Parts: sequence; structure tokens; C-alpha cells
Amino acid sequence: MGNGILRHIGHFIILVVIQVMILNNIRFGGYINPYVYVLFVLLLPVDIPGWLLLLSSFGMGLTIDLFSDTQGMHAAATVLLAFARPGVIRMISGRSDFDPGTVPMVSEMGARWVLLYTMLLVLLHHTLLFFLEIFRFSEFFLTLGRIGLSTGITTIIVFLGFLLLDKPEKRGR
Repeated sequence: MGNGILRHIGHFIILVVIQVMILNNIRFGGYINPYVYVLFVLLLPVDIPGWLLLLSSFGMGLTIDLFSDTQGMHAAATVLLAFARPGVIRMISGRSDFDPGTVPMVSEMGARWVLLYTMLLVLLHHTLLFFLEIFRFSEFFLTLGRIGLSTGITTIIVFLGFLLLDKPEKRGR
């Protein structure tokens, strides 16, 4: 239990540093904005209590907001992701009874499951984030393009993060 908490704190810190120090400072033509910090929420155990999931997600989003000067947009989008996460897990799994402490990893759920899980939740997160950012519908199609491109790139990077963090002894299965 204590080991898991330390691991999640480590993920939190590393993902904030990657997002704030690297990805927020790279220009991808103005249309692509990868937000890999969502991996923190995606890596939390499937049986985490709802209040803790929402609080942890709010903390991550607020931290990104503080470093990015985005006035709560990341907090709102990350809380929406966390709110939708249990439903998405049930929808793509067809079940809700997982072993205690199950973390949605490729070795546990399979690559296809993790890819779909990541893509759906990143799409939801990015949709709210980009519409909050622009806050008008006059650039609707441009915003849809940004959502699509950023979701694709973020999904790829986050999926690579899942592969990188997966336990080596389980990868051989």
C-alpha cells in the first residue's frame, strides 16, 4: 500500500515536470498540444474511491494550471476525465469487479483495451479543455482539428508511457 502511494506521488511529480518544463515549451505549430499529465489519472487503481479519484485529479489539474497560468481549465478537464473514468472502464470491460489494486496496464488489460481506454478519456479531456480555452464557437472546426490532432499525439505518448511503466516480468505473457 505504502509503495503504491509513493509510486503515484512519483508519477505525479515526474508528469508535472515533463508537462511544465518540456511539453508546454515546445511549439507544435499551434495545433498540437500533448498533455501527458493525464497519465497520472489513467494509472490510478480501478478500485480507488471516487472521492479520492476526483481529489487527486483536481490536484493534478490545479498544479498544471498554477504552472501554466490557465485559470482552472486543466483542473476542470481533469476532473471531468476522472468523473467519466469509472463509466468508461465499465463500458469497455463489460464488468466492474476487478481484483483490489488492479491498475489498468497493458499486462493486465491488454494493449487494445488500454489504447481504447486512453483514447476515449483523452478525447473527453481535450474536448472540454480546448473549448474552455477558446470559449467561443466561431472557431468550431479549427478547435475540432486541434482536439483531434492533440488527442492522437497525446494518446500515442501516453500509451508509450503505459508500456514504459509496465512491469517487465509481466510483459512476457
